[in-house]
Amino acid sequence: MSSTEAVPYEVPPAADAERRRYRGAFRRLYQGEMRLLLHRRRNLVLMAVLAVIPIFIGVAVKVSQPHGDEGPEFPSRITGNGLFLVFTALAVSIPFFLPLVIGVIFGDAIAGEAGSGTLRYLLSVPVSRSRLLAVKALATATFTLIAVLLVAAAAIITGGFLFGLHSLVLLSGDTVGLGSALVRTVAVVLYVAIALYGLAAGGLFISTLTENAIAAMAATVCIAILFALLDAVPQLSSIHPVLLTHNWLGFGELLRSSISVSDLTRWTALHLSYAAIFLSLAWARFTTKDVTG
Repeated sequence: MSSTEAVPYEVPPAADAERRRYRGAFRRLYQGEMRLLLHRRRNLVLMAVLAVIPIFIGVAVKVSQPHGDEGPEFPSRITGNGLFLVFTALAVSIPFFLPLVIGVIFGDAIAGEAGSGTLRYLLSVPVSRSRLLAVKALATATFTLIAVLLVAAAAIITGGFLFGLHSLVLLSGDTVGLGSALVRTVAVVLYVAIALYGLAAGGLFISTLTENAIAAMAATVCIAILFALLDAVPQLSSIHPVLLTHNWLGFGELLRSSISVSDLTRWTALHLSYAAIFLSLAWARFTTKDVTG
């Protein structure tokens, strides 16, 4: 090899082993956190409640059989296409049920472990606080997506069984094929999950402020209630566009023939901004928190 040839940089074996060990530790922490979230009995009950919501709505619509333009926009369309049960179930779940589930589960994320003493054990392994918080933030995002997917999956199964799945008549009056309709449904699920992640991150932040899990759960739910109340006051219309809950139902934009990408981008950026702010506050608090539990 001549002196002018480039010599490829090789990662020292020790550094490479340390990097793999770090990735492996992060993955194991994340897997353990997800197992805890998905196997805790309380969480399973809450997920069962979410799954029952579209079933209840579907059966109620099947029994009552609304026709034409009777009733609200989404429910009146369910009888013609079971896919609309997804949008109806999400619209019903977003104001109360999904925030309640998020508040109960993520308000307990750190406060519950601090109160029971397991958080102190985790930090003595040792695990850096930043890494542990990153694991919990990722698990929070994953479980939020799972919760929304659960509602959508139960709605698709129920709607398909009771009413069938057909080409979708959009809110703008145009019709798209079933394949395109399913793509839009996936986009709706992702939008709702991102929108709710701002609240989930808020729950994670509040969970770092106390060792009382019940207080953290209640405070997280109160965040959603407070923003919803502010959004309902006409005199505060100037601040409505920047409220956390204002565009939670903005997924209706995805059910139009001409989608406003700028609006969806702006709303999504707002939700992610709330998540980033809450996670930053959680990191600032958690990395200096005196864990006594």
